[in-house]
Amino acid sequence: MRDLPPTATLRAFEVATRHATFTSASEELHVTQSAVSHQLKHLEELWGLQLFQRGKSLRLTPAGAALAPIVREFLTSLAATLSDLREQKGRVRLKVSTTYSFALKWLLPRLPSLSQQHPEILITLETSDKAIKFSSADPDVAIRLGNGNYPGLHSEFMLREQIFPVASPDLLSRFGTPHEPAELLRYPLLTRDGADLVPKWEAWFEHVGVGISALNESVRFADTNMTIEAALLGQGIALVRSGHVEAQINDGRLVRLFEVPFASPVAYYFVCPKGVESQPHIINFRHWLLEESTRAQHSYR
Repeated sequence: MRDLPPTATLRAFEVATRHATFTSASEELHVTQSAVSHQLKHLEELWGLQLFQRGKSLRLTPAGAALAPIVREFLTSLAATLSDLREQKGRVRLKVSTTYSFALKWLLPRLPSLSQQHPEILITLETSDKAIKFSSADPDVAIRLGNGNYPGLHSEFMLREQIFPVASPDLLSRFGTPHEPAELLRYPLLTRDGADLVPKWEAWFEHVGVGISALNESVRFADTNMTIEAALLGQGIALVRSGHVEAQINDGRLVRLFEVPFASPVAYYFVCPKGVESQPHIINFRHWLLEESTRAQHSYR
């Protein structure tokens, strides 16, 4: 740290690395040419290194070339951090953890509403499917898909989705629109690997009273978003949760097949350590989240 010069000197060095002369560097810095020359000479003496080869134009020495990107990154990071801190002044950061698919399809489109109602809350969104223990490194609150059993934590029911098949208009134009659930057995079906939380075709067919021995699987995916994308591309019919396809159904890119009610066996819950739910900014976030969830729940019904 003894070799760390004033920020203005580092700034003069960074600017000089992008110019051919002290004169042009001084114009960007709005100081005299002699002031720039003096600052760079002071820096070379402090570090005991020649940074520039003087002549008709400035050229970096190997030492100067090695230090230039480090100094540039430092100044850029400093400016960005200061700007971020000034923007956050008077705001409180809230780290929220949820699954990637729920964040992308349900939460992100609604966040502008939160910003309008509570501009004081600055959301940091993290995605994970793992169980959360709320250690010091964990987010402040979480949204999790499960059965509501979170021992030792505060949890609140948010919403329970409907599960149904969807297809693209292109696929329906090629295969025809099915009129009975049993007809789906002749269509390419998109399936997902994964835990018991994943919607299962077997459970849906059992619910609608169709016995099956084998599925006409098209492709099996490990991710909800890939499954939905494959359905959008017309590669097959996907079994989805309502919250994941709101936009695609509303704009006609996907078509819901059969108005058969089939509630998801699991639901979304707001989860946080006990006592945290009473903090003012978290109260505001909870109220907003539960209002959005209630509206979504009514639309799913």
